[in-house]
Formats: sequence, structure tokens, C-alpha cells
Amino acid sequence: MSLNDAVRGDGARGSFLMRSVRARAAGDRTAIARLTLAALVVVSAVALALSIATGASDASALNVIGALFSGAEDTALSMRDRIIVFDIRMPRALLGFLIGAALAMSGAVMQGLFRNPLADPALVGISSGSALGAVLMIVLGASLPAGVMIALGAFALPLAAFAGGLLTTLLLYRIATRGGQTSVATMLLAGIAISALAAAITGILIYMADDKQLRDITFWSLGSLSGMTWAKLLAAGPIILLALLVVPFLSRGLNAITLGEAAAFHMGVKVQRLKYIAVVSVAGAVGASVAVSGGIGFVGIVVPHLLRIVIGPDHRYLLPASALFGGVLMLGADMLARTIVAPAELPIGIITALAGAPFFLWVLLRDRTRNGW
Repeated sequence: MSLNDAVRGDGARGSFLMRSVRARAAGDRTAIARLTLAALVVVSAVALALSIATGASDASALNVIGALFSGAEDTALSMRDRIIVFDIRMPRALLGFLIGAALAMSGAVMQGLFRNPLADPALVGISSGSALGAVLMIVLGASLPAGVMIALGAFALPLAAFAGGLLTTLLLYRIATRGGQTSVATMLLAGIAISALAAAITGILIYMADDKQLRDITFWSLGSLSGMTWAKLLAAGPIILLALLVVPFLSRGLNAITLGEAAAFHMGVKVQRLKYIAVVSVAGAVGASVAVSGGIGFVGIVVPHLLRIVIGPDHRYLLPASALFGGVLMLGADMLARTIVAPAELPIGIITALAGAPFFLWVLLRDRTRNGW
């Protein structure tokens, strides 16, 4: 059975009602949504090319490609360009795009699942759990056996962050599930409590840290795409890519659940399975992203909300559009971070916060005016 069948179910009545919900969600913005998707595909390709070609160094990707096809002997300059383009910029651009796509699509899924346009993966404690795992490794990693640290190598911090996010998700799901049913409201409240607990433990660890560890914690918490390698891409990329491929199959179920869980159930949607697949997918995508990039905020809120204004709430288009736009936004922020204070580099989390926080306040003020509170 496919994931689409798993969350959609079957039956004539469910099929008819599902088409009704889809029509309601798409409205007359289906053409705009399709056009936006096509435009985002082109913009994504351009953004990837610009990211590979942009940096503090004057290394030229065109020169490197030309040298490869011409078969010319390597010079010191062409060898340097080759290292910069293929070993530094290219894995950074590819992984940065995947991270932006994962964060944005995860935000869209959480907003659909909670039926709240301001929901974010951080609400359910996934980001806090990942941060706690990373801080634990930074502060207490030196006390682990030397053989373990040597075996883990550069993957020690990403693995710790991913494990923290995964354990947090499992704990959250355990708390919110009773009698085979998962309560979204309980999941939200438990996520807030777990986030507060993780933040408190992180604060204790920061108090215990020395100066070097404090610098590492601060730099990691601000988020950055520096130090991205092919090894990190191979470690985090498959997890993120798998989540990005699975989540679009949830679009019909998420469209139905906007009318409420009871209505979605009567439409034939297997709500419990939908919740499970959504939460696990978000946990994997966000955990793997935070593990290699650190804390990068507001992407999961800003991107889906902007797209929902333009193309509407239909998740068939919103989810892939969020992934593409999130990747483009991340690459744009990364290019700005690399060039605004060149040859130094600004943490990318600062840029996303500077752009996302005012937008978040604008959304709150707009909703306050609209709802009269």
C-alpha cells in the first residue's frame, strides 16, 4: 500500500469529499500555484549556480569546468579554484538548499497538522532537543572514551544533535499517544514543556562550560553553513531527501484535516497514520538539518506563510513550493552571510532572524487588526 493510499483511504464517499476539499483549498489560484512552482524551479537552479560562483575568493566555476573539459595541465591557480568550487562551495550549496527545503517544508507540514499558520517545528521541541544533544557533546564530549571520539570524528556533533532531536520526538509521541490515538493538542503542549526543559538543561551545561566551549556553543546556536563537506552531505542529505520525498504524499490528508480530524476521518483519511508519518518525517528532516547547520530560525514560519498568501492553502502545491522557496531563501541568506563582511563570515542564523522576526511581528499585528484583539 502506498503512503498516498495510507493517508487517503478509499471509498466513493471519501473520494468525492476529498475532491471537494481539494477544490475548496485550490480555489481559483491553481494556475497561479502551478506557475509559481515552475518559476521556483528555475529560480532554484539559478540560485544554486550563483551560490557555487559566489564567495570571498575570486575562484571561477567556469574556469574550473573549462579546464576539466580542455584537459589542460593543472596550474596552482586552477588547482586552488578546483578545491574552492568542488570541495567547499558545491557541497555547501547543495546541503544548504536541502536544509532550507527541509525547514520550510517541515514548517508547512506542522502548520497543516496543527491548523495554525504560525506553527513551527520548534513548537514541538524538535529543535530544542537537537540543540541539547549538540551542547551535551560540546561540553561533555571530552569525558567520553578517546576511542569513541576518534571513531566518531567530525560526525560527533551532528550525530549528537540528530540523536537529541530523534529522542525528543519519540518522547513527545509517547506522551501524546493514548489508546492508539495521538492528540495534536497534547503534542503541542508537551512540546512546549519539553522545549522549556531542554532549554533549562542547556542553560546548566552552558554554566558548566569553559571559554572555548562557550564560543563553540554560541557559534553553533547562531547557525552556519560553513564547514560543509561531501561527508556531511552524504550523512545528512539522504535523511533530508527521504523526508522531502515522503511528505508530498501527505498533501491530500493535510488538506482534509484542515476541516478537523473528525471530518477528515469521515472522508476516509487515516488520521492516526497521517500524524505518525508527518511527525517522523519532520523529526528526521529537522533533526538532520539542525545537526549539521546549527540553529536557523524563522524559515519554517516565513516561507509557508508567504506562499500561502500567494498560492493558497492547497498542500499539493504548498509543500513542494515551500521546499523550493526555502532552499532559495537559504542560499540567498548564505551568499549574503559570506559576502557582507568578507573575508569573514556572518552566522546565517542572524540573517534569517533579522528578516524573519519583523515578518513574524507583521503577521501578528495583521491578525490582531483582522480579529479585533
